[in-house]
Amino acid sequence: MNFVCPLGIVRINAKGNEVNCNYYENKKLQETLYSFIISAIRSQINFGIDTSVCYCIGSGENYAFLSKVNSEYNFFNTIIPLEHPRFIMQYNSKRKDVFMEKYINALYS
Repeated sequence: MNFVCPLGIVRINAKGNEVNCNYYENKKLQETLYSFIISAIRSQINFGIDTSVCYCIGSGENYAFLSKVNSEYNFFNTIIPLEHPRFIMQYNSKRKDVFMEKYINALYS
């Protein structure tokens, strides 16, 4: 398991506090990090991982970005998007059994 962008990035919010910033939230940041991300993915693949299936935690912008990169570089045969656990628990906790079933089906298929 690894990350598309294995960096911890923070930004300053309106209250002046440092908060998490995902690489895909800011187009300029995404463009700045693009070559680093490609290099990071290549390094991860060089660990000898199986590239036939990639499980993408995050079915929105993270998945869209990874799919775009993959269409250009063909790192993975298939990318399966899975909702982020925080998204599930924060916004869909009443339906977590549905998401657990989705994870199980994806991992065992």
